[in-house]
Amino acid sequence: MPRSWVYIMASHRNGTLYTGVTTDLPGRVYQHKDGTLAGFTAEFHCHLLVYYEGFDDIRLAIQREKILKKWHRSWKIRLIEKVNPEWRDLSSEI
Repeated sequence: MPRSWVYIMASHRNGTLYTGVTTDLPGRVYQHKDGTLAGFTAEFHCHLLVYYEGFDDIRLAIQREKILKKWHRSWKIRLIEKVNPEWRDLSSEI
């Protein structure tokens, strides 16, 4: 089982995207949904977990997050739609 995660939250399909990294994906997603994390995701209502990747090493997860944050928006959308074409909220899977 992975010990760290890179994830993308969205406001809605093709909406505002937020990329993050965590060692507790269920807990972090709950914080985003509950609004207990002030900042970007609360301001732009990014409450849907639309993509995630697991890693055994937090350093690899951080490296991947940095790469994804530099990507063009269209690349992120293609990545999401490759595994989640309906933009479902994947939080029930974790």
